[in-house]
Amino acid sequence: MKMNHVGIMVGDMDKAVEFYTKALGLSIVMGNSKVLEERESAIGRMCIAVFGEGFKGFNIAHLMTSDGIGVELFEMNVRAERHVVDFSKIGIFHFCLQTDDFDGVIAKTKEFGGKVRMDIMRYHPEDDSKPAKMVYLEDPFGNLFELYSHTYAETYATEYE
Repeated sequence: MKMNHVGIMVGDMDKAVEFYTKALGLSIVMGNSKVLEERESAIGRMCIAVFGEGFKGFNIAHLMTSDGIGVELFEMNVRAERHVVDFSKIGIFHFCLQTDDFDGVIAKTKEFGGKVRMDIMRYHPEDDSKPAKMVYLEDPFGNLFELYSHTYAETYATEYE
């Protein structure tokens, strides 16, 4: 199994594309596009199946990480409220990105309207041979994401390979 993409609801597509490209370094695969509620196209029928009748339409953009994972941004035609993570409910509550420019991404996250949710943490502070760092951040809409300095395996494995 491979990860293909993640879908994220945002409140302002232009601001979201700017944040995810300039702060996080993602590339644009398909820029801001309008999807309408209709039954003539496959995407229209799929969206009715997913969102139900009456969603009217929304804006969508497709971005991509440097290793080819897609990030699908959705701006729905509803009142945009900041996302609040509810840890009392089951479901996905964050995604994680990895970078070689850990401090730079944190600075750009703040510069482009995001937030830092915690102090930077090392998973193995007692072992200088395992320097993996992490931090939880937010995009400008309150979507929570984690930032890693090393791969998933390097972060959690008992010994680096």
